[in-house]
Amino acid sequence: MLRMLRRLFKKRVGAGGPHPPRSREMGRSRFLVAKFKDPRASAVLRWGSRRELDYRLYLPTGSSRRDSMPLMVMLHGCKQDSLSFAEGTRMNMLAEKYRCAVLYPEQSKRSNLLRCWNWFESTSLAGQGEAALIAHLIYQVTQRRPIDPRRVYVVGMSAGGAMACLLAVRHSRLFAACAIHSGVMYGAASSPAQALAVMRDGPSPTSIEKARQLVCEASESAVTVPTLVIHGDRDTTVSPVNADQIIAQLKARVEEIIGPSAGPLLATDERRIESGGHTYRQQDSTQQGELVLRKIVVEGLGHAWSGGDMSYEFNDANGPDASRLILDFVMPYQRKIHPTAAHTRASH
Repeated sequence: MLRMLRRLFKKRVGAGGPHPPRSREMGRSRFLVAKFKDPRASAVLRWGSRRELDYRLYLPTGSSRRDSMPLMVMLHGCKQDSLSFAEGTRMNMLAEKYRCAVLYPEQSKRSNLLRCWNWFESTSLAGQGEAALIAHLIYQVTQRRPIDPRRVYVVGMSAGGAMACLLAVRHSRLFAACAIHSGVMYGAASSPAQALAVMRDGPSPTSIEKARQLVCEASESAVTVPTLVIHGDRDTTVSPVNADQIIAQLKARVEEIIGPSAGPLLATDERRIESGGHTYRQQDSTQQGELVLRKIVVEGLGHAWSGGDMSYEFNDANGPDASRLILDFVMPYQRKIHPTAAHTRASH
């Protein structure tokens, strides 16, 4: 009898077993704050400091070194930082449900007084500068954390959206999918003055042609990055015409540079969808039956994250929930590990 009780006790508490149950104190969610110093950067910034980025990394409850989670890379807009962007978008809360990590690079005021990403600078447009710094941070996080490198997604708002588009073009082999909220097409401007004009009125024909040339220059190792574009039709900070230009640019990139033999992208009829908040219009573009581009125009939305927390600037509490739309769009995608991808990342 005593022997039976001992065996029962061991079975219930795991004493002496090869796999003791995990304590409830283990595996809590973590929101880490850190600084990335690029070990490959020989150059210094204009103020003499080394190339570095502050960032936050959210790891959901129960994550461990044995996991291989998707990674959402979230690029904030002007006048935001990593914390306000995380709180405003509520992305960490959804990361619990979707079982993904979330990386928030943070622009320094030393690099831009308004914390805007410098997506229009010539070095970034060439895939270097801030673009390469962010790419190197992403690569390091995927190597040091329990991240599946085949499921890395880049997302951005406003200036962060413009940088996300740039990264998806210039560093396309890092990403399985992309989402751009209230952003601007890659290469639309090459100076702060041009950037303001593009945001207000959309890119000029001259800017579109220059951007086309930049896309062609970046074509050597380019791959298709399925992309979701979200924009408010009442946005007076970044004109909604920019959403159309992003779609047009990425459509031409896929059809003319990456996969001309696969045929054209076919656009579906636009659907008008009730969300319980703002109504939105959605149109998809497919190639050989595969979803490549999706455009969502939210009616009545200004320059704000749709469905966000209005305690923070640049958020609109009315639906649709952009964070959920983004996760539902990107999560099914998984990129192929290209033989040259690791070498390409390491050589930037």
